[in-house]
Amino acid sequence: MKTHLPKKNATASQWYLIDAENQTPGKIATEAARRLSGKHRADFTPHLDLGDGVIVINAEKVRFTGKKLDQKLYRSHSGVPGHLKEITAKSMLEKNPTRVVELAVKGMLPKNKLQAPRMNRLKVYVGADHPHTAQTPIALLLS
Repeated sequence: MKTHLPKKNATASQWYLIDAENQTPGKIATEAARRLSGKHRADFTPHLDLGDGVIVINAEKVRFTGKKLDQKLYRSHSGVPGHLKEITAKSMLEKNPTRVVELAVKGMLPKNKLQAPRMNRLKVYVGADHPHTAQTPIALLLS
């Protein structure tokens, strides 16, 4: 019995549209990571990048539950001792709301060589407009 391995060019990729308005970053990230990884497809193969593209709109209208707006910290470190930078979720939403969704999705993807190409297929926009109408994205309703 032969094992069937799908070819990357033989599978058609699809684009999905997620409206982030009034959704938590975790709920958006789990569905986006699932679509980017291709786990929703019948021909899913862990070591091949056969996932689809995801467009997220209204990133500035994402909501945090509880006290996360004031208590959740995003940290970045330059590698130089003493140069740890911390920013709250509230400040991050004001300065760069797309980064909140991008970091949530990146945290849900596996940490391997396929993470960067999968993140390249994630497009996050502030507002309801996006330039990807030619891809005819399918709207995903999150519960």
